[in-house]
Amino acid sequence: MPAPDSRLPPAVRNVSLLSALSQAAAVALLIAACYVVYRNTADNLARQGIVSGFDFLWRRAGFDISPHLVSYSPDSTFARALLVGVLNTLLLAAISIVLATIIGVCVGVARLSRNWLARVLASAYVEIFRNIPLLLQVFFWYFGVLRTLPRPRESIDIAGAVYINNRGLYLPSPEESPAVWLALLAQLAAVVILVALRRWRRSATHGPAVMVFVIASAVIAAVTLAAFAIEWDTPRLAGFNLEGGAVLSPELVAIAVALSSLGAAIGYPELVSVFAGTTMSLVGQAVEIMSITLVIYLAIGLAISGSINLWDWRLRAREGHVVH
Repeated sequence: MPAPDSRLPPAVRNVSLLSALSQAAAVALLIAACYVVYRNTADNLARQGIVSGFDFLWRRAGFDISPHLVSYSPDSTFARALLVGVLNTLLLAAISIVLATIIGVCVGVARLSRNWLARVLASAYVEIFRNIPLLLQVFFWYFGVLRTLPRPRESIDIAGAVYINNRGLYLPSPEESPAVWLALLAQLAAVVILVALRRWRRSATHGPAVMVFVIASAVIAAVTLAAFAIEWDTPRLAGFNLEGGAVLSPELVAIAVALSSLGAAIGYPELVSVFAGTTMSLVGQAVEIMSITLVIYLAIGLAISGSINLWDWRLRAREGHVVH
């Protein structure tokens, strides 16, 4: 890149300043364009007598959502329904990210392996799932696998605590008690101590041993509390269905296994299904609802990509420090 002309003013020769100013100008133009679009849309809706605004968020929703991670009923507001949809989406995203990371690392290592069979199987996996549409994969896991499982009364019983049937995977869940919070605090304390020891272990002779001791202590404390102090709500057969415990619905399992965001296709109540689907059909304010949906997805995407970029930057900085 040629050097700036020395005859120009210092402010003009500052490449970083020019870059920052150009980015600020681009953001300002984007905000202005969004405002113009908003004003034109609001004026057009007003001329046609169509109600606009976000007051509908505090009205009664009138429909049920299952599953939901927070308390919800048809008497809840549309804002509460939006929260349920967002939490279900985040749950699905978290499960899918963990599964995708594990599978991606295993398949990537297998493709680089010297073992011929491992390379072939990994390549076959990639080519098969890369060339099958995601929606078809969702339908396969949901209709072809999960819906063929036995009914609740003929559930697959694992040790009298875990049940698998066509309505989901039923697992024991801890009942809320002080022991649950103590177990969580033990894990949190271990994380805080480990973070504090990250720099110290480089200069201390026994740093790694101390870290192993901290991890082992936290695990032992959590296991002890889980075994002796925490009361578990175990699934049990009641009539024609199971009650108690925690359940992973077939919709959630199918979407998570397929690693995609097409929950609305099989009725999983994620953000699009709950808000951009049911809520919009009841309220009819498409502009506001789609704007909220787009902003939420944008925020989630930026948060995830920003976290990954920050992690990558720290790894690169650490590698550079080690090389130096």
